[in-house]
Order: sequence, then C-alpha cells, then structure tokens
Amino acid sequence: MIHDALFGKPLISLVTVGLAGMVVWYLLSRQRPTMRLVVQILFFGLMTLIVVGSGIEPHRFLGYQSEDPQALLVVLAKSLWWVHLAWAVIGFIRLYLVLEGSPREARLLQDLVIGVVYIGMALSILAFVFGVPIGTLVATSGVVAIILGLALQSTLADVFSGIALTLGRPYIIGDWILLSDGTEGRVVESNWRATHILTGANNVVVLPNSFLAKLALTNVSRPDESHLLILPIRIAPTRMPASVRQVMLSALGSCNSIVREPPPVVALKGLDATAVEIELQFRVSSPSQRIPARNEVLDLVYRHCKSAGLLLAIPAAAAVLTSELPSEETARPPRVTPLELIEAIPIFAALTSDEKRKLAETTAVREFRKGDVIVQEGEMLPSLMMVRAGIIAARHGDDERGRLAPGDFFGETGLLAAMQEVCTLEALTAVTVYEIDQQAFAPLLNERPALAEEIAEDLALRAARFRDDATLPAEPAHSARAILKTIRTIFRA
Repeated sequence: MIHDALFGKPLISLVTVGLAGMVVWYLLSRQRPTMRLVVQILFFGLMTLIVVGSGIEPHRFLGYQSEDPQALLVVLAKSLWWVHLAWAVIGFIRLYLVLEGSPREARLLQDLVIGVVYIGMALSILAFVFGVPIGTLVATSGVVAIILGLALQSTLADVFSGIALTLGRPYIIGDWILLSDGTEGRVVESNWRATHILTGANNVVVLPNSFLAKLALTNVSRPDESHLLILPIRIAPTRMPASVRQVMLSALGSCNSIVREPPPVVALKGLDATAVEIELQFRVSSPSQRIPARNEVLDLVYRHCKSAGLLLAIPAAAAVLTSELPSEETARPPRVTPLELIEAIPIFAALTSDEKRKLAETTAVREFRKGDVIVQEGEMLPSLMMVRAGIIAARHGDDERGRLAPGDFFGETGLLAAMQEVCTLEALTAVTVYEIDQQAFAPLLNERPALAEEIAEDLALRAARFRDDATLPAEPAHSARAILKTIRTIFRA
C-alpha cells in the first residue's frame, strides 16, 4: 500500500514529500541543528528513494513540451530534489564546523561553502531542469561580473580584507587592540564588511576591513591582557638614590591595582643637581585598569615621599637659581603629623578643627616589625590605627585582600562599634602607626550626641563597601542603626 502511494504517482509523491520536508524544517527550532540535519537527511533520502524507484533522472535534462500536462510537476519535483540535496549538504557542513570548535574560521568557511553550494544548486536546476546552456550563461555572466566588480570595488575590497583578517587571526572577538592611527578599544564584532571596536569612551567605532588591513595593529590582549605602564617620577636629590629607590619600591608594593607577578621595577634613569630621575615600571591586569592604577600609584608615591621625608623635584623645564635648589643640608622634609592624618580620615570629617586638634593630642605612637601580626581575623581592635609609615597586608583566609599604605587607617569599627576585623593585618615592612583609643574619643561623643549618627552612617557604608570587595556575606550587625546603637552603648558605659 505504501509502495503504491509512493511509486504509483512518483511526481506527485516527490512534490508532496519535498514540500512537507520544507514545512517541517522551518518549524524546527534553530537551536536544534542536529535534529534539523536528521530531518533533512530523512526527507532527502525518501525523495531519492522515490527518484531511484521510479526511474526519474533529476541530473539529466530529457526535454519535454510546455503543453505536456506533467511538465509543471516534472519541473517542481526535480527542483525540490535539488533544493533538498543542497540543504542536506549544508546541514552536514554546519554540523562538522560546529564540532570543530573554531567559531570565527568556521563562520567564514561556512558562508563560503554554503554560497558555493547554493550557486551549484541554482546552476544544476537551470541545466538539468530547464535545459539552460550553462556555458553560454557563464560567458555572459563574466561580462556582468566585471561590471559589478567595478561598481562594487570598495565593498569587494572590504570583503577580501575581511577574509584575510579572519584567516590571519591578528585578533578575535573580545581582544583589546591598538591601531597606528590612535584608535584603541575592544573588538566587539567582526563581519564581512567591517570591524566594530568599543573604545574606552564607550563609543563603537566601525572600521571598514580594507582600511583596518592597511594599519599597523597591536594586540594588547596577547599573550595575555596584562599591560605594562611606565611612569616617570622626579625626586629632589636630598637623599641617596638607593634610598629614593627603596621608597618608590614601597609605594609600588602597597598598590592594590597593579599585578604582583612579574614584580614592579624601579629604574634610576638619571641624576643631576635638580632631580633624581626615576622610571616606575608596573603591570595592570587589563588595559581598562590603566587609569585607576596610575591614579593610585601617583597617590601612593606622594604619600610615601611625605612619609619618608622626600621632596618632589621641580619640572626640568622650569627656570631656577642654583642657590634655590634643596640639598641634603638645606632641605626641609615634609612632616606627617597626627592632625594631618586625622583630617584625611572620612569618619572624622564632621569634627571641627578644635575637636580634631584635641583628638590629635591624645594619639600614641606604636611600632611593628616586619612579619608582625597586628590583628587576627575575628579579633576586635579597641583603638583606631593611622599608618604613619610602612606597608600592611590585609588577608582573609589564604587570600590577600589589599594593602594599607601611609595615610590609611584601620580599627575604626572596633573603636566605635565593637565590630570584629574581617581580615588579618600583617606588617610587610617595619610599620609605624598613630593610635587613638576609646578614652580619647569618648569626650567628643558626650559633647556632641548627633555626631554618633553621622559616624554610624559612614561606618555602615565603609563596612558594606569592604565586604563587597572581599566577597563576604552581609551581616545585620553592620547596618547603620545597629552600629549607632552599639556606639551609644559603648560610650555611655
């Protein structure tokens, strides 16, 4: 019965199966390429079975009269067979290239092969279904191709340049590239016509492939995204160059935005009566970190120079009398006083100048040797520590969460809110700190009760920001209301 249905009227069967295959193929989701390929093979196999069993020869043009009532069926049946053959071949190509795992080359090769398959299908239908002489058509199309080539010269240049860039692989999607014309950014899209680059200003620059192929290109993302920065610094020659170099190494060692491995380098570039010229060489994890890292390094260089008593040199181009230049004998190194550190701490911003001065008078000096553990994770510091000199590492478990440098502070949560430290603090170098205890701070809160609310808000924000950076779970005890309640309890006792 099935045999009669398929082979009784083979042309009608071919048309029916071909159209049914197209409908089923379009209804299948594009997210299931394997299922689509199976459907294509099944329908093409069934159509081939009908063709072979019925003696129909789709690869030959046998000729027929337009008056023949079956002429339309013959044309439609043969055309459908060739279409399903092309789809089956394309399905195999797509599946093979997906399994190969090279998305960029696969897409290019897939487009090229699919284009050849469709051209071959169209020529086959013209030759074997309609009997069109292909030789004459190709000769005529050559003239048309020349005309189109001249008209589309710019577009074709972009297409072939895109092929060359794809096969050469100077970059892939996601790479950060720098062009010789100054364009810089991350590659977000690359197609036949152009390459799209997302710049640091959050703009998308679209460059034609033919233009891009002519430019010198630096791929900042290879072999990895770490990026070298070189920062020149000029220090007044009031100390031995070796001492200046050590201070600069301390500044780089306390920076949280740069890469630790390979370690940063301090190179002495020159020495004259006006300055010790230094070059700081360090790496960042990605090009997007260049500005934050440079800002932090400059800030730390200033803080470490002030802490060590170094002076920044005047610009090389500035006119200056020799007698005005500082020397080891005449230089007056900047002093870092407790009052200056207190004025730099955000939680004390609400204090008046008088209150800050009184608080500074109560500070005590503490010193730690290299390797000393200042506080363990989970312990509480009942005093605030302001770093006068040295570097402190903050560790949570086995991971280093950051480093503290001169001008930074810690222990404020224990002093004001009886909160435990979430990191272990260890001295990486000899460290000097100024200490303020609860007895010194109590009179301020007793005189100004509203000050506790301002401090509680600031401490809550600092605790939330730190825990986000350290990927630690939030705690209800770190809310502004809970901190305020604790502050009032501590300082009323």
